Amino acid sequence: MNLPESYIPILIQAGVAVAFVAVSLLGAHFLGPQQKKGNSVKNQSWECGIPVEGNARTPFSIKYFLTAVLFVLFDIEIVFFYPYAVNFREFGFEGFLAVLTFVAIFFVAFFYVWKRGALDWDK
Repeated sequence: MNLPESYIPILIQAGVAVAFVAVSLLGAHFLGPQQKKGNSVKNQSWECGIPVEGNARTPFSIKYFLTAVLFVLFDIEIVFFYPYAVNFREFGFEGFLAVLTFVAIFFVAFFYVWKRGALDWDK
């Protein structure tokens, strides 16, 4: 198999990454705390001294997850504004138009989410 020489560092890095994951997983398994089997008091759920109430596997409302995804989506928008805020003079008018386009796309997304009722908690 003839690989170009430029692929060798990539293969070395991929090998190191796979080896690191394997060593981390095996190390955690063998060096980590061992769980005792059984139904002892130590293995039961405990929260701040309050007795357990119900099952911990009850499903959350989809609105919780939708809010989290929307927060991440609109929070990432701020990350993309930072380079523009730092270099707005170098970008000139073309950069300003690009940022206006970016903001317009996010406003369309925001109004779509709003009209679909994702931000209404009373429903």
